Amino acid sequence: MTIPILSASSPPATDWTALRNFAALRGQFRVSLTPLCNEACWFCHNEGDVPPPHTRMHSKDRPRPGELTAADYLTVLRDVIAAGLKRVYFTGGEPLLSPLARPVLTELPDAGADGSYTLITNGSLVRRNAAWLSTTRLDKVKISLHYFSDDSLYEIAGVRFGINQILDGIDAARELFERVELNTLLQRENAHEILPILDYALKRRLPVQFIELVDTDFNEAHRDSAVTADGLIQHLRSLTTDERTEIAGVGQGRRVFRVDGVEIDIIQRILGRHHVGQCGTCPVKPRCVEGFWSLRMDHAGGVQPCLLRDDLRLDLRLLLANQASTATAIARHLSAFTEGTL
Repeated sequence: MTIPILSASSPPATDWTALRNFAALRGQFRVSLTPLCNEACWFCHNEGDVPPPHTRMHSKDRPRPGELTAADYLTVLRDVIAAGLKRVYFTGGEPLLSPLARPVLTELPDAGADGSYTLITNGSLVRRNAAWLSTTRLDKVKISLHYFSDDSLYEIAGVRFGINQILDGIDAARELFERVELNTLLQRENAHEILPILDYALKRRLPVQFIELVDTDFNEAHRDSAVTADGLIQHLRSLTTDERTEIAGVGQGRRVFRVDGVEIDIIQRILGRHHVGQCGTCPVKPRCVEGFWSLRMDHAGGVQPCLLRDDLRLDLRLLLANQASTATAIARHLSAFTEGTL
């Protein structure tokens, strides 16, 4: 038998197991197109960057500067999709504020029958961008509806352009896409509007996800705003007996109801969160309930597996400049993370 001899310059073999397992568990690849937003919701974590409400209060604290081109985004997407990570979410800030939104979203590579592209937006800019959004490969638009009046919109997001602009954006999305969903954070500021939001979603046959507040460093000053989903769950049980609990894969456990065929999700803290990787030995685990359920790529060229661990951020810029495989680097980074060797 001949034993192959590798030269000292040969790169180590890439172990794809961690990346493929993460994809098989329905892990997300969250791609931030910009940290900027036309809202400043108090609970925003801005995918790990400086949140807009913090910048409003501390003008010297700015998000990372943008470092990527549209071509860079598309290169990374082609790489990770070819490697099997095909569940892609475009986020911000507000992604439709980015000048790169159009050149990226209109040139998306084919993710295959088992892939999907989702745009997460506050809805306020959908109508003005409708013409080109209709030409994209987006499978779904998920619109944040944490408010249902001008007053609650101002209290929660600090803006005065009015709730009708957001509701019109939802209508515009429904005209463009077969799949439109809503998500609503349960909080003291909107507790009186939760049932009207539910009724609004049911009448328009829009799936909606209600989320209990997840404590992070980004919202610790507002922990008294957290409310439970208990009352909403009891109300839903009065509307339907179709209820199940899902804790499979990675991410947050959820309680799922179907009311006249419309899916209503409740992300409930008591169901736990399900992660992969070194969370068990993570030094910030005592103050973290997010864990690793998504890979996050920011507009500055970094990829990290956790909101609270900037020290685990992988910089892709040199790889992109040298036309090296970003998926290979991400796979190795993820393997090191899951093995606890980063």
